[in-house]
Amino acid sequence: MRILRAANRGFQRQALRAARNWLRIVLTALALYISLPWLTPTLAKAGLAAPANLLYTLYSPFCHQFAFRSLFLYGDRLVYPLGRAGAAGASFEVYAAESAAYLEQYRYWSALYASGDAAPAPSAEALAEYTVIQQLAARHFIGDERLGYKTSLCARDLAIYSAMFLGALLYRRYRWRIRPLPLWLFLLAGLGPIGLDGMSQLLGYPPFEFWQPRETTPAFRIITGGIFGLMSAWLGLPHLERSMYDIALTLAEKLRQSR
Repeated sequence: MRILRAANRGFQRQALRAARNWLRIVLTALALYISLPWLTPTLAKAGLAAPANLLYTLYSPFCHQFAFRSLFLYGDRLVYPLGRAGAAGASFEVYAAESAAYLEQYRYWSALYASGDAAPAPSAEALAEYTVIQQLAARHFIGDERLGYKTSLCARDLAIYSAMFLGALLYRRYRWRIRPLPLWLFLLAGLGPIGLDGMSQLLGYPPFEFWQPRETTPAFRIITGGIFGLMSAWLGLPHLERSMYDIALTLAEKLRQSR
């Protein structure tokens, strides 16, 4: 019984320490989360396939990892958006049609999706069609020497979590002056732009196809993601501060009484 009480006090002390240092923990977690996606293409470029693939796999449940919405390092360009996005420069499908690594992915998923039937000729025009095969190929294509290698989070997700990290840094400096963002303002200015953009794109793609697929530019995706991330931090961190303060008071009182 004495051992159990000692273990319980030890757990409460650790929980109290975490409650008092919650912002440092949040900052550390966010810094790690947004740093590893930049390390991934460096590992791929260096030929370290196993650790690179591990990071791509670890991040895959949290991001679609489409090559045409991701950032690339060590290649011709930083981004390769689809032609329908209307961005300057050659489109992703033009680059993809000339990439042996991408075409290999495309043929693999085409044959698998078509139950072993021969894959169609993947010209730039064919790759411009937003199909399930294209999505699978773009998700699993990590890059090559010409395009470079993609980050393990897409451009918008990197903008979201980077802005959350920036917001947490600002909150750490001005935490006693910042009040929570009103929920209505978060819904209107924070969630509104990214929600409308994301849903309007999603519902145009398979399997929904309610209208013609649309694609926004990388700059727009980064801006809307950044706004959402910053406002999420502004909304959530002050509330988390109050919760952690109450938890710390409760734990401190329990430890005082257990002496």
